[in-house]
Amino acid sequence: MAAASETLEEFRASLDSGESSSRALVEAALSRAEGIDERLSCFVRMRAEGALSDAEEADRRRAEGEARGDLDGIPVAIKDNMVMEGEESSCASRILEGFVSPYTGTAVERLRDAGAVVVGHTNMDEFAMGSSTEHSCFAPTRNPWKPDCTPGGSSGGSAAAVAAGLVPVALGSDTGGSIRQPAAFCGVVGLKPTYGRVSRWGLIAYASSLDQIGVFTRSAAEAAEVLEVIAGHDPLDSTSVPEPVPRFREALDGDVSGLVVGLPAEYFERSEGCDPEVLAAVREAVATLERAGATVREVSLPHTRYAVATYYLIATAEASSNLARFDGVRYGRRASEPKDLGDMYRRSRSEGFGAEVKRRIVLGTYVLSAGYYDAYYRKAQQVRTLLRRDFDAAFERCDVIATPTAPEVAFGLGEKTDDPLRMYLSDIFTVSANLAGVPALSLPCGFSRGLPVGLQLMGAPLAEAMVLRVADAYQRHSDHHRQRPPEFA
Repeated sequence: MAAASETLEEFRASLDSGESSSRALVEAALSRAEGIDERLSCFVRMRAEGALSDAEEADRRRAEGEARGDLDGIPVAIKDNMVMEGEESSCASRILEGFVSPYTGTAVERLRDAGAVVVGHTNMDEFAMGSSTEHSCFAPTRNPWKPDCTPGGSSGGSAAAVAAGLVPVALGSDTGGSIRQPAAFCGVVGLKPTYGRVSRWGLIAYASSLDQIGVFTRSAAEAAEVLEVIAGHDPLDSTSVPEPVPRFREALDGDVSGLVVGLPAEYFERSEGCDPEVLAAVREAVATLERAGATVREVSLPHTRYAVATYYLIATAEASSNLARFDGVRYGRRASEPKDLGDMYRRSRSEGFGAEVKRRIVLGTYVLSAGYYDAYYRKAQQVRTLLRRDFDAAFERCDVIATPTAPEVAFGLGEKTDDPLRMYLSDIFTVSANLAGVPALSLPCGFSRGLPVGLQLMGAPLAEAMVLRVADAYQRHSDHHRQRPPEFA
């Protein structure tokens, strides 16, 4: 039976050696989740019967010498905004209670085609709108390192599930940091690929020009392995990039000699409100890369100070448009005994959406309204172009950019729920990568007050191989990714 501390590589080795079966691994994951989830609330829905059936099929294939690949028989989890045929997907929202998908999203389908066994849907901020996984119609998820702290958001359930050893791999989505920030808070690796590298078909939309599916694992090498499976062009997604998928694992040679790591002054010298211990841990991580042969160079991302405002104008505008489809007519929650059509619309949405989702819909509707569109939404798109040009210029001088993932370690549950602006500022170091569409990864690089600190590495568009190469090299010279939450080790 798989122990909580096992990595993806160790799971696979136990299958290849015959020491364990896929059914045994899945049974262990389901059993452990049942016991731990009462305290952490990582999952909103388990699929025990379906997962065990899939595991038995994986065992049959392996016995007949027909294993589909390195992920065949491995238990994995998916965020609750990803659809799977015949399974419920609710986006942690009352408005989608009971919704059963008629199809499977591309990223999930590719995982399953590789033989991975989906054991359940993980908790999240409602419609991926949040940075703490407290904005869920279910219970808030808790951080395995310190259960009275948030795991981050919006993919907090996926991050906590990997950190607590419930599954070795989980999918999440990242609109403004929703993979990287919880990865930092929970001490795991979280990768947001280039926009368009992974199909969004089957991802319930929040902000369509920013959303991207990515992965949580314990190491950069494991993230590279999973990305090879889920990435690639998809004709069902018009924003999918028609580029071949590299063999990302082949880039992980441990050598960073001659590579240039850029440090943006705006994230360090001019960064206000960042925990000094977080900055110190990130600087030490960069020094480790320098000792391994990399060159460190200062770069500039001068429009960084506008990133959060720009993000929350564009994201909320797109959310206002995307969430208009949830009206009580076609699917999801419908108000009982409405007086008329208008009453059904109002009550269905008022009863179905939570406070944070309503806040963002109202803000987005406002910035798109007549008289304000040019002043807010159009201006935000213009600034977004400037941010993208900042990154283009920076990557002419460096191979990767290193920054803190978040300005602080995990904060307490309830600490910021009454102050949305403070919560939004949790994304100050992550939103720029989404606005520019570049790949970015968070990996553990130290601790502050007993909680993990995340190092963020960003690369040029489609340069996931470079980002993963540097992250893997760092992990060969450090052991932070091998640390486990004491209670769940």
